Amino acid sequence: MRIALGCDHGGFPLKARIAATLQAVGAEIVDCGTDSNCSVDYPDYARKVAAVILAGQAERGILLCGSGVGISVAANKIPGIRAGVCHDTYSAHQGVEHDDMNVLCLGARIVGDELAVELVRAFVAASFTNEERHVRRLNKVLEIEREALEGKFDSTSSTSRDP
Repeated sequence: MRIALGCDHGGFPLKARIAATLQAVGAEIVDCGTDSNCSVDYPDYARKVAAVILAGQAERGILLCGSGVGISVAANKIPGIRAGVCHDTYSAHQGVEHDDMNVLCLGARIVGDELAVELVRAFVAASFTNEERHVRRLNKVLEIEREALEGKFDSTSSTSRDP
């Protein structure tokens, strides 16, 4: 599996540990920067990782910033990217299995190195289940994305079904 890895200065201290973890599990890394702890803007790195994924040069991505929140918000603005901030292993694998999450966002100032390693392992090992209920829900998310891109998003409409 190829993983695009990017971070801002807040995530930089964790980047080498994440890269080593990815290599240890046999993943190939596409390094999208940054390469120092000099102040940079997290949206630039969300854009770089997303571009690699959308071009088919990586199957998934990992983004790091101080909290994980800013870089997740930026990544989720890009059509085709489903990014989640995860600070527990259940969310890191369940986000892929149920929601087809393709970008893991971590807060380097929130999680320690050891937890970050476990989160990355859980994310990389997970696969989308393709269960009918998960496919149905993912299709609804994709429909929202399409409507928004076409300028047809209606916040009052709902196609949800009660169980």
